[in-house]
Amino acid sequence: MNTVEISPGRTITTLASRQVYRNHWMRVREDLILRSNGEKGVYGVVEKEDSAIIIPIHRGRIWLVEQFRYTIEERALELPQGGWEMEIEDPEVLARGELKEETGLEASEMIFLGSMWVSYGFAKQRQHVFVATGLVQAEPEPDAEEHDLTVHPIFIEEFEEMIRDGTIRDNSTLAAWALYLTMRGANYAALPPYSLSDYRNI
Repeated sequence: MNTVEISPGRTITTLASRQVYRNHWMRVREDLILRSNGEKGVYGVVEKEDSAIIIPIHRGRIWLVEQFRYTIEERALELPQGGWEMEIEDPEVLARGELKEETGLEASEMIFLGSMWVSYGFAKQRQHVFVATGLVQAEPEPDAEEHDLTVHPIFIEEFEEMIRDGTIRDNSTLAAWALYLTMRGANYAALPPYSLSDYRNI
């Protein structure tokens, strides 16, 4: 039962908009805005096409990828994720493609958990969350931006410890895992067993 209602209506009006930058991966626009309190301002918005993030689970393990993230100048562990810089009609096609591209894994089933907004304080991009099950290893197909990507299948318990100790700090990975745990807590029957002990009982 919902206890919080979202208030309807806009409280910011766009007065003018101009594109200030564009490349193959993103568009940046600058809007002149009017707030409901009468104050004018400027809002910068990054626009990107939809992306997908995938939680690959098989017999108590989860597959993570590691790569150098240029913006923070560090290597980072995260769930497989990404987009194709084009409009996608079926998010599952994108999710399957990203999973194969980054890990070489093919899934017999993709379970859709929901969609999230990525950093909507400054960006307009949706991310679709899938759980991948029935995994079969094939050859990865990384693109040029993923030249240094490595794949790490680890036990879920280790993954969660890496979240707790701050090793994993990618907000999309953390949010996707929170959504997964919430759906499991609601007894979403489509989700696979969680740990090795669960598999011993089936």
